[in-house]
Amino acid sequence: MTTYITTPIYYVNAMPHLGHAYTTIVADTYSRFRRLCGDDVRFQTGTDEHGEKIVQAAEERQCSPREYVDRISDSFRNTWPLLAVEPDNFIRTTSPRHIRVVQDILQQVYDQGDIYFAEYSGHYCKGCERFLTEKELVDGKCPDHQTVPEEISEQNYFFRMSKYQDWLIDHIKKNQEYITPERYRNEVLSFLSEPLEDLCISRPVTRLTWGIPLPFDEKFVTYVWFDALINYLTGIGYPDAPEFEKYWHAAEHVIAKDILKPHAIYWPTMIQAMGLPPYKRLHVHGYWNVDETKMSKSIGNVIRPGELVEKYGVDTVRYFLLREMSFGLDSSFSGEAIINRRNSDLANDLGNLFSRALTMIGKYAGGKVPKVDESTLTDEDRQLTGAMEKMTASYRVYMDAFAFHKALQAVWEVIGLLNRYIVTNAPWELATDPAQSGRLDTVLYFLAESLRILALVLRPVMPEAAEKMALALGMEDAMAVATLDTAGKWGVFEPGMSVDKGPQLFPRLAAKKKQQAAGKQGKKKSRATEPVDMEGLITFEQFGKMELRVAEIIAAEKIKKADKLLKLQVRAPQERTIVAGIAKFYQPEELVGKKVIIVANLKPAKLMGVTSQGMLLAAKDIDDEGRERLVLTTIAGEIVPGARVA
Repeated sequence: MTTYITTPIYYVNAMPHLGHAYTTIVADTYSRFRRLCGDDVRFQTGTDEHGEKIVQAAEERQCSPREYVDRISDSFRNTWPLLAVEPDNFIRTTSPRHIRVVQDILQQVYDQGDIYFAEYSGHYCKGCERFLTEKELVDGKCPDHQTVPEEISEQNYFFRMSKYQDWLIDHIKKNQEYITPERYRNEVLSFLSEPLEDLCISRPVTRLTWGIPLPFDEKFVTYVWFDALINYLTGIGYPDAPEFEKYWHAAEHVIAKDILKPHAIYWPTMIQAMGLPPYKRLHVHGYWNVDETKMSKSIGNVIRPGELVEKYGVDTVRYFLLREMSFGLDSSFSGEAIINRRNSDLANDLGNLFSRALTMIGKYAGGKVPKVDESTLTDEDRQLTGAMEKMTASYRVYMDAFAFHKALQAVWEVIGLLNRYIVTNAPWELATDPAQSGRLDTVLYFLAESLRILALVLRPVMPEAAEKMALALGMEDAMAVATLDTAGKWGVFEPGMSVDKGPQLFPRLAAKKKQQAAGKQGKKKSRATEPVDMEGLITFEQFGKMELRVAEIIAAEKIKKADKLLKLQVRAPQERTIVAGIAKFYQPEELVGKKVIIVANLKPAKLMGVTSQGMLLAAKDIDDEGRERLVLTTIAGEIVPGARVA
């Protein structure tokens, strides 16, 4: 199979930031995953370098547009190695080849009558570099830039986009995965329910010269989208290179939601006008907020990728971004959150597991992977192999669906299982009894083989850490060419192979000094003798009457005419319905699969016509800006739904 994955080409009116980093890490991770599946992969990124904002930025810096775009494009190109991003191609829209391809396509579409000349009056937003319709304005302003558009009347060239509206609606409806997640597919279909206007694709040279000249009228240059979007074709040798024939049918685009309309409406209709098959899939993600606030240069909270890597390390940054965001929804970044992920998930869970297991193989098996003693196999061993096989299967499905956070949840569930496996089997105790040597060998082999599979599935997400793991396991050469089909199954590790403990994967990071100081003050205060207020306290017997259980959310939906309520179907272990007032804080799709704690013996109550059989536990507070915040109480480790919370 072949895969062609792209990021948008980034507009060079600003330096790379967290949003650019996330999009590009997603595309890189997916490209690595598809290679892990054995695909022939092409991964492309690049920079979009024409337009009015580029001229304005260059003038502010007192340089030519060419000097300006060269400098900013280089900053993007130099950022990606810092994030272990490895594109196969970096494209620039100022390259001579791209300019030739754009002009050839413009001439073709013009010759067939799909580009025409007309006068247009409308609301022009400089920030968007396009005319906005009345329907798009909010209180007379551009919703993205919060500015009042200029009223401009001028003659321009237009693409007959409306000609292809019915075809596009039909294609989207017939291809459920054409736009993912589903919420954005529905958004596009909603927009297409109204008549589609034709697309203005030019600017007069009297207003803009920094652009690709129209081949049929030198008094105009190409408008940004009819230039920028064509990069996806230029980068694979359109129209006659072998790479184009090889990869275009498998094209998948990754974008942020702010450029949904150009990629889901302009681009497919342009492709159809060219007589080409449409791209395969469009993947749309949400925004990153910083400490719950949207990134903005004006308030100074823009985060640069290089600074992140310097502070936290490349693998920590990649893991955090992929684990923290539910693809398609907005998410929030904070220094505290990334340190917590690093110390909890990476240092405590993965790092300690890896170090303990290899240390014990070195100490109790002379640094060589022992052979399994079949006579000592237990149900726990078989459960472990089953869990690993289930994880690799789930991992493949989730990664293909861009549900990276769920794929990593599945991986961390088996990491938790392995840490418990060490505790329950206690190799240090087995090593003291010669009669248990066979059992010791079996346990150590199961740990080594599990680590090998973990190194394999973590390779797309944390390439540097996975390489260190493979090196310590003595499998760096084999891992470099391994696929999920060849190496994702149990029993590949050859007994007798040498392993080495290697360096610590993820040393813990210290919290901010302010947090540490607060912690110290808290400890001092806790040692002081203070009177205890007994009023309101309950007895242990009273607490015992409350039945707290783990519940897995298997379905969630909004309740009509109830803005705050969600209807949840949970398993604990029997299925039941719970109505929860959390719609303000959680989307239904992000709840499915979560393991939460419920009050299971609460008397049923009817809310908005739905009988609720229990209550979810959650914490609520007020943030620094006075906004209400609610966080569900969830379970991090592997535990069956219905387990009693003691």
